[in-house]
Amino acid sequence: MFALVDINGFYAYAEAVFDLSLRHRPVIVLTNNDGCVCAMNRQAKALNIPRFAPYFKVKQQCERHGVAVRSSNYELYADLSNKFSNLLTQFCSDMHVYSIDEVFLNLSGMTKLWPDLTLLGHAIRRCIWTQLRLPVCVGIANTLTLAKAANHAAKKIPEYQGVCTIHSVKQRQAILTQMSPQDVWGVGRRIAKRLPLLAVNNAFELAQMNPHFARAHFNIDMANTVRELNADAVKTWDKVRADKQQIFSTRSFGERVTDAQSLNQALVQHGAIAAKKAREQGSLCHTMMAFAASSPFDDKPRAFKHFHHFHVATNDTAVIANALTDNLHKLFQPGVPYYRVGVGLLELANEQHQQLDMFSGSKNNPALMQCIDTINARFGQCITVAGEGITKPWSMKRNFLSPQYTTRWQHIPKIRC
Repeated sequence: MFALVDINGFYAYAEAVFDLSLRHRPVIVLTNNDGCVCAMNRQAKALNIPRFAPYFKVKQQCERHGVAVRSSNYELYADLSNKFSNLLTQFCSDMHVYSIDEVFLNLSGMTKLWPDLTLLGHAIRRCIWTQLRLPVCVGIANTLTLAKAANHAAKKIPEYQGVCTIHSVKQRQAILTQMSPQDVWGVGRRIAKRLPLLAVNNAFELAQMNPHFARAHFNIDMANTVRELNADAVKTWDKVRADKQQIFSTRSFGERVTDAQSLNQALVQHGAIAAKKAREQGSLCHTMMAFAASSPFDDKPRAFKHFHHFHVATNDTAVIANALTDNLHKLFQPGVPYYRVGVGLLELANEQHQQLDMFSGSKNNPALMQCIDTINARFGQCITVAGEGITKPWSMKRNFLSPQYTTRWQHIPKIRC
């Protein structure tokens, strides 16, 4: 048996964990640069605010109904997500963090401790609410895909009270009949558009499809989805996560950049983020790609790209920053209003098998990088290379940003008693 524990409207409810004034107000959270609505709580959904709608289109509606608007507070969300995952280890050690707000649990062998797994689901809900004040739903079934379906039912069907355990064929049929094929894990939009042509209008009708037919007309993943909907467990998760073959860091600007210094600072910052990710998985970069572009909606969009090859593979932030600065002239042109930049690390190799160069030598300083990473992990992102700048007026626009209650010393909540 598997369980999927999913936080409801994570970003929106995370904003109310420390800000008690939001507990009973409609709340929406915006995407990067305060562009679109990406998350909302139950009260905001009741106002029929469309998800992913541009904020300027719903601004008047939000003001009319007193909706609390927040920018994406990624630092807060990441910390609460880690606490959420750590709490789940109290119930099950074999788990897989699927996303920032979803965790799969392998409940095999748990029936001795919890003969009724529905009671376990309610215990998980109470624990997460008591410790973090985050509402979760729990779906339990004997395949990962059905656990997703059970979680969907736990959210949509009030009778389940946030916990749904699929324990019979009749119950499985009833739940799948109420689900759209697009709500099934593994069914994308393109496939969902084709299914009505095959007389498949709900998840139960999808489950009746022959797996060989699904593989021939779609792909093997679709065939496995059909088998999982029929309680045939074929999907699992890897015990050891494979290293990424490429690492990218990209972001659009809060305001257009037109000078070389600001563009260089943004590139160095993204290079530092990518380098840190490479060090975390123990990888070295042979080739780096950097790009800078104006908006594709401009009258004359411009885009520039450059590849840099390192003689000695590196994950050193200083080495990557110097390479970006040296090649800035290949990306910058006066008069171009830059809207987006990014850095990608390609041709990654394991640092345990590093190949050195006898003639050019290596400028890598792994001891320094380890020291910086250790300090930043303990005290927050307090050490950066000078090339990133200090004021960073080009940074992502977050005009409605809430305090970072758990990751900044000056934002720690104060209690006077």
